[in-house]
Formats: sequence, structure tokens, C-alpha cells
Amino acid sequence: MRGTLAIDLGSSTTVVAYQEAGAAAQLLALPPYSSSEPVVVPTLLWLSDPARSRPLIGRQVLEAGLAHTEGPELHRDFKRRIGATPRSGTLPPGPARSITLPLSPEQAGALLLQQLWAALPTDLDPQRLVLTAPIDSYPRYRQWLQEVCRELEVAELALVDEPTAAAIGAGLPAGSTVLVVDLGGGTIDLSLVALEGGEGRPAPMAQLLRFAGRDLGSSRQALRCARVIGKAGLALGGRDFDRWIAAHLCPEAALSGDLLAAAEALKCQLSNQEEALVLWSPPGSGLPPQALRLNRSDLEALLRERGLVAQLDGLLEEVLAAARREGLALKQITAVLPVGGSSRLPLIRQWLAERCSGIPLRHERPVEAVALGALALTPGVQVRDILRHGVSLRCWDQRSGRHHWQAVFVAGQTWPSDRPLEVVLACSSPDQRSLELVLGEPDNEQRSEVVFEGGLPVLRPRPAGEGRVQPWSQQPPALLLETPGQPGEDCLRLAFEIDPQGQLLLEVTDLRSGQRTPPRALGPVR
Repeated sequence: MRGTLAIDLGSSTTVVAYQEAGAAAQLLALPPYSSSEPVVVPTLLWLSDPARSRPLIGRQVLEAGLAHTEGPELHRDFKRRIGATPRSGTLPPGPARSITLPLSPEQAGALLLQQLWAALPTDLDPQRLVLTAPIDSYPRYRQWLQEVCRELEVAELALVDEPTAAAIGAGLPAGSTVLVVDLGGGTIDLSLVALEGGEGRPAPMAQLLRFAGRDLGSSRQALRCARVIGKAGLALGGRDFDRWIAAHLCPEAALSGDLLAAAEALKCQLSNQEEALVLWSPPGSGLPPQALRLNRSDLEALLRERGLVAQLDGLLEEVLAAARREGLALKQITAVLPVGGSSRLPLIRQWLAERCSGIPLRHERPVEAVALGALALTPGVQVRDILRHGVSLRCWDQRSGRHHWQAVFVAGQTWPSDRPLEVVLACSSPDQRSLELVLGEPDNEQRSEVVFEGGLPVLRPRPAGEGRVQPWSQQPPALLLETPGQPGEDCLRLAFEIDPQGQLLLEVTDLRSGQRTPPRALGPVR
């Protein structure tokens, strides 16, 4: 059965969908890895001995009672960390004995995807594989996916960002402006996305990475763009809600795996009923099971007390502020699209209805919408993203006698760059032979941060003050001058731009000789 396969790797669940030509898309069961209702693969991996054993995947980890254990063998919540830091390695080729525990996030994700590919039914013949990528770490995540999929025997490989796929999967038309509220197991992400198309324009399509077996990673193809208007996120999710519930019901008990599993079961029951009950036995106590009860109003009071609603308000205001800068009012948004398992909580639906009154709420497919949307997108488009943090250049202020940070690209700017940004550098000391180049990333995080106190996630407000800049861990080399420069003498013109792969490029022109160096990559931006 020739067709298109879509894989949406999620923080807590991974969805695999398949579509034959001319047929309806369907979620694909992959026994023994997948669960049912809905058909998803829990994003869990257990690997006890890389040299001798096969990993347990998804439902296998749950059935073995290993989903909440501590130790390097269990890998979960790794999706949020893939591409979040510069290259920490992908799954190495060759014998499994070359792998050591714990796996890096990239290695765990690669192993999971490879196992899912190997478990596909033998009667399927995927001609195209469409993958989804989070929008915050899109460039590095895309590069990681290309490496993981290099050995897969599929003629066409394409990629689409998760918010666009979710909107298409929910049945929204091209040209829509959609607020995607993604509440997964480990993160909360709000993205306001303007889909391409509408009014006679072509509809959005995924970015084509491979065609007819040929890698298009370095292609200069002209691609249509979907656009992200605003986004905000926080490393908090359904797993953290489970910890809050467990600590609330059993304040004296350790947060064991069994207790967290019971808390998760209560939370899931309260998504569609007013009261929930589970039986739990303290590990090693020898006591009979005790009843843990929780009602919906108590859960909602707990989430409010922990600051969830206040933090959601802050994230939403950040996204809407970006919309206002573009002249877009709240009432002009086509629809609100909640996705992710935690979006099923009635408190979240109530919050969305109150804050986004009058805007249609499309919540029919919170788990599978991204994978189904990926199937509906045809290769050929690239997401035009916006910077979350920006880039700053450290400069010497002759008047104050101290360094300061000069913004080169600020948070909220789109990339790839429309035109280079130019900066002229002058010397600050006699007979200067080089100019230092120090780059940093402004700290534009939310007014609150997630910290752990006594093993529980707590939202702590950050103090107000001057914005901080974190220097890059790897700095480019100093710029050498052909002839010594004197204080106040303009010597170099720097032209910065961001390419379609999210790399910061620099072209240097010597103002005294006129010599120009070709653009070179300094590192990825985000």
C-alpha cells in the first residue's frame, strides 16, 4: 500500500499516521508499542544494556511498570531537549556497545524513531515521510531529523512546523490566523500562526528535505512561507501537574513512580468527570491499597494556587502583544486550537473561553491533529520563523569607558533575513591590530521561571532589572586588521544576516583597503 507516513514525536505521546493515495488518513497502530483510544505510542524508552538488550518502547514500558522508575535506563521527556542546546550527538552508527547510558536526548529520540520505522507493517510502502518539528528549536531540530532519517529507505522526506500542522489537521482553511495552545507532558507553548494561502494564493506546504532520493538540504529552491506572528512558552506541563496532585494528596509520601501514576490517572479521569478515584499502595509498606480521591473543583483550585492560570495569562499577553505590533486584534484571529493531552482539562477550556471570547475553539482532535495535518501538507514550503531570544554584539563605549551590548537581531524579528544588518567597528587603542568579536543571547524569558523546591515544580517571579545577555559558549575568532588602527578610526564594516538554516552569517569589509571576505557561519540562532 503506497502512501505517505507522518510521525509526530511528542513529549508524552508520539502519533504515527498513514494515508494512501485517494484514501482517508488513519492513525497507525504499531503493536506492541502503541496504546489504544487514541492510537498513540507513549514517548517512553527503557534500555538496560545497550550492548545486549533491545529497548522497551512505549506501551511495553508501561506494562512492565517501569514508566516512573528512577535511573539511567528510563528515557522520557527528552523531546523538549532535542535541539535545545548545540549538538549533543545523535545515535552513533555501528555496534550498540558504543552507546553508553544515559542516552543524550538526540540519541533517545533517534532510537525511538528507528524502532517505530522498523515496526511498520510489512504491507505498507511509504513513498514519503513527513515529520513535525517544534517551532522554538526548528533549525537544530531539523538538522537532527535529517541525520536520523539519512538511512531510512524513503524517496521523499519533508518537514512541517507543529503549529501549522495542527491548524491544518483541525480542518482550518488556508489563510487562517490561528492561536495554537499546546499543553503537552513537559511544555506549554502558545503560537500565533498566519497560514499561507486564501484569497487565491497557494496553500501552505511542508519543507521538502529529500526528493527522488536526493538530499535537498543545500538546495536554493524558492519556497513559500507560512509566518509565525508571536510565540511564548514555558517548561511546564502535565507531568508537573501530576507532581502537584501527588504532593497535595500525600504530602508525607515520597514522589514514587506508583504515586505519580495514580496522580496522572486522577487527572485524566477529571478531564471528563467531576470526581475521580484510584487505589494506591505505598511501596514497600505491606499495607492494603488506600483510596485517593480528587474532585474537579479541588484540582482547579490546586492549579490556580500553583500559579498556572497567572502564567498562562502572561504567555497569552506576550503573544497578543506581538499581534498588536503587527496591527492584528484579538477578534481577527480565526480560531483557537488547543492541542496536547493537558489541553483536555476543563480549567484550560474555561480559561480559553474567557480570555478568547467570541473566537471559535477547535478542540476536536487535541492529540492527533498535528500528525493528520502533516499528512495534508505537500512538500514545498518553508516556515518563516521569528527569533525567540535574538543576538547581541559586545561593544566598547569610549565615553563611559565600559563595554555594553548592542542588539544585532532582537527577539520577535523574522528570519531568514530580508537584508543584512551592518555595524561599523572602530579601534579603541593605539596601533590596534585586531578587533574582538563577542556575541551573546539576550535573556528574554518570561517574568516567571520554573524551579524545583523539595522535588516540586514552583513558578517563581524573576526580579525586574536590566536585561541580561548570556555570551555564546563558543565565540568567533578576533578580526585581524591588515594595518594597525588608531583610536576612533573606522576600520571594519560587519554585515550580519540569518540564512534559511537559522545560521548567523558574517561578511566583513575592510573600510581602508576595500577588501571583503565572503560570508561565514558563526553559529545557530534561536
